[in-house]
Amino acid sequence: MTFRALITLAEGIDDLQTVTLIDVLRRAKVEVVVASIEARRMLTCARGTRLTADAMLVDVLAQPFDLIVLPGGVVGAQHLAAHQPLQQLLQDQSAAGRWFAAIAESPALALQAFGVLRQRRMTCLPTVSQQLSGCTFIDQPVVVDGNCITAQGSGAALAFALMLVEQVCGKGVRAKVAVDLQA
Repeated sequence: MTFRALITLAEGIDDLQTVTLIDVLRRAKVEVVVASIEARRMLTCARGTRLTADAMLVDVLAQPFDLIVLPGGVVGAQHLAAHQPLQQLLQDQSAAGRWFAAIAESPALALQAFGVLRQRRMTCLPTVSQQLSGCTFIDQPVVVDGNCITAQGSGAALAFALMLVEQVCGKGVRAKVAVDLQA
C-alpha cells in the first residue's frame, strides 16, 4: 500500500525541518506532495534555502492524504496560520481521523488557530508554548496524541520524521529507514 503525505510550504518556513521531513518520508516510500500556500511555487526558507513546491495547495485540496505536515519557522508558521483553505483542510483531516502533524512554531501558531488541538497532549517549540490554550503542553521532543503528532523544533526534526514514518507506515518501515540513515 502506498501512503500519501502533504507537506505545506510558505515563505519563511524552516529549511532543516522541511528538507528532513521530505527526505525521511520519501526514504520510507511515502508519496510526498510538497505544496505551496503562496501564489508561487518557488519559495525562500527562513535561512535562505530556495525550495520549489511540487504543486500549489489550492490544486490538491480535494485529494486525500494519509498525513498532512506543517513545518515550523516563525514567519512560515504565521503564513500557514493565516491560510483559510489550509485551516479547512486540517480541520477535515482531523475530523476524519487521518494523521496530521506540525513542528516547532506551527503547533502553537497554526494548529492552535485551526482549533485542532483542543483537549490534546502536544508539544511545540517551548518559546511559543505560552500561546497555547485548550490543550496540554508536554515538554518532550515528540508527542503523539490520537491522530496528531507534534514536535519541538529543528533538534527534534529527525525523531519527528521517523515518528511520522512509524505512525503511518509501521514500526518495521521506521526501523529500516533508521538503519538506512546510519549508512
